[in-house]
Amino acid sequence: MIKFTPLLALVFVLASCQLISPRSAMKEVHSVVPQSWAGTKEGRAGIDTEWVKRFGDQELNALVQKALDDNRSLQARAERLLQARRRAKISGAAGRPQLSLGESGSRQQSRFLGFPGADGGVTYNSFGVSLNASWELDLWGRVRAGKKAQVAAYEAQVWNLRAAEASLKAQVAKSWFALQEAEGQAALAQAAVEIRKQTRDAIQARFENALINEGGTGAQYRIAQSDVASAEAELARWQGVVDNTARQLELLVGDHAKGQLRAKGGLPKLPAVPPKGLPSELLLRRPDLLAAERVYSESLQRRVEATRALFPSLSLTGSAGTATTALEQVLDSSFGIWSIGGGVTQYLLTGGRLQGERFSRKSESKARLIELQDIVIRALGEVETALAAEQFLRRQYQAMTKAANLAKDAAEAAQDDYREGAADVQTLLSAETRYIQAASTTLTLQRLLLANRVDLHLALGGDYNLNHKR
Repeated sequence: MIKFTPLLALVFVLASCQLISPRSAMKEVHSVVPQSWAGTKEGRAGIDTEWVKRFGDQELNALVQKALDDNRSLQARAERLLQARRRAKISGAAGRPQLSLGESGSRQQSRFLGFPGADGGVTYNSFGVSLNASWELDLWGRVRAGKKAQVAAYEAQVWNLRAAEASLKAQVAKSWFALQEAEGQAALAQAAVEIRKQTRDAIQARFENALINEGGTGAQYRIAQSDVASAEAELARWQGVVDNTARQLELLVGDHAKGQLRAKGGLPKLPAVPPKGLPSELLLRRPDLLAAERVYSESLQRRVEATRALFPSLSLTGSAGTATTALEQVLDSSFGIWSIGGGVTQYLLTGGRLQGERFSRKSESKARLIELQDIVIRALGEVETALAAEQFLRRQYQAMTKAANLAKDAAEAAQDDYREGAADVQTLLSAETRYIQAASTTLTLQRLLLANRVDLHLALGGDYNLNHKR
């Protein structure tokens, strides 16, 4: 039997070495990060990790969970992450000891003409088994740098998946709010059709009774009929928006686009403003920033790898086994043989390949740093934009809500006055139109506020936990 040699023990010890993740390089971008947010007086520590629940919508919670489980695009990204993980595990294989088992057998005959007794030739048998090991010593850290680069590439994929999850959650939430608004607008359009029909009928009654002085002219009647038709067209448009939005949302959550999804309630109230933390904390929690930092770290390790490739390499080889002329003795250690050797290789002329690779990697790392700085600046800008937008949208929503309430009172008063003959038809039509437009705009602003809140959470790197297994 082949003995368990120290060489074999060394191979197994070295093969068990774990990969090491490169250190964070985020300090390279701290100079572009402000001390506080411009859109708020002070930053509060912490981040809302369950912000979706603040909307108080169980249907939204269920849709988000379903999207995490069934969205095909997210599943494909998860598979690509598994591929990156496998590549990280096998990275640096050239720097690990290589072990192979070989078997050989041959039969050879030689003829020696002219020698007495050798006319028939001589037959040789040769059998052997060997355990061969080779190892390139990573004296300068070239292979280790390659390993770290591959690990960083895998970690970037991890954060990219987290970013994709966060983006998907935000898309589901915003699509759900869009569906709720579309249904609310459709209901408002249906009410507008009824209002326009009532006005048309009132004008028709006066027209048929020739009450011209009381708002019963033919022109006024035709205008009322036109308003009914326009309201019906607007209703059809919003019904189409409802159907299209439902189909898009169904696709996001992994279902077939049947257009059957409906919201049971209206738009929720806007939750309290979430904690924002400090700008520097954004670098520690936004998955897209963390992914970009890992890409930059990978490029730094590739640069080290290319530089160390210029240094000489040392390799060791060894083998242990048996050699015999009898097959039954091939596993007998009495016929054992062994060998051990080493070699040093230093490249002298490579046609500029190694130097070119070194300069290329250096340029690549500079480009990745610039990209990381750009992503950080844009991320900070997204937070500031969302903070500012919330302030303006809130003021618009509050003012439009007041305007819609006043317009509703005015429309109801105009209808009463018109029935009593105290108002003309133009005042009635104008009041009704103003109310319908104000109510529609209020609904849109409410949806925009909710969508901007989703953008703010996404920009802050906040996430919510729905017991999703990662």
